[in-house]
Amino acid sequence: MTALVYWLDMAGVVVFALSGVILACRSRMDPFGMLVLAAVTGIGGGTLRDLVLGVRPVFWVADPTYLWVILATVGLSIVGFHYIHRLSRSFLPIADAFGLALFTVIGAHKALQLEAPGVVAVLMGLLTGVAGGMVRDVLARRVPMVLRQEVYATASIAGGITYVGLGALGVPVGVAIGLALAVTLGLRLAAIHWQLTLPVFAWVVIRPPQETQASADPGVEQGVPQGGPPAQLKPRTKVRVRMISPSQQRRQRDKESD
Repeated sequence: MTALVYWLDMAGVVVFALSGVILACRSRMDPFGMLVLAAVTGIGGGTLRDLVLGVRPVFWVADPTYLWVILATVGLSIVGFHYIHRLSRSFLPIADAFGLALFTVIGAHKALQLEAPGVVAVLMGLLTGVAGGMVRDVLARRVPMVLRQEVYATASIAGGITYVGLGALGVPVGVAIGLALAVTLGLRLAAIHWQLTLPVFAWVVIRPPQETQASADPGVEQGVPQGGPPAQLKPRTKVRVRMISPSQQRRQRDKESD
């Protein structure tokens, strides 16, 4: 199982590093920029996880193979730059989904190995899965996926809970890893395919009718002497905070596009 977890971790580094390279190509960065994005995406989340858990030295310092894998990924990407540049726009979210699933399970597994509580293991899986991508998007001047209403961090949390829960039930590690990967990857790919989003809270402007008649006693409320002519109230816009469902968000986007 140690060898399986190690190779899954290495696969996650390759996939996340490749997503960093693709984003660097689309952002018109030079080879050094590609290397930076690949590195922060591939090992950024695991580095923060080890620092939080107090692991010294961090995993890539103890095993520099991770750095060589990132260098090899960037080198091969530069050689095949034209092929990477032709990849569809949907390839980056899909590659990111695979990396998210792999790193979520790896982070939760390592936390449990260090005898961390279950809730901490879930959070470590989330940190490992999303932190590198957040830094990558910030460096590329993009809003990180985890900060949008997309089903991204939710998929990672679901995968972490699945792995920790199955481990607590005594399910073999290999089966738990496979099911947790399937849950995280399935939720993320379903969100990409069907454009599933979470509800959001937004300021909603409520516009009243053009004109409203004064109340029965307008002089008291509007400063007009009693017995005077009825006053016309100026329409007032009200602002409320409401939860907007995904279907309402889609209708609003369609209306704006029209």
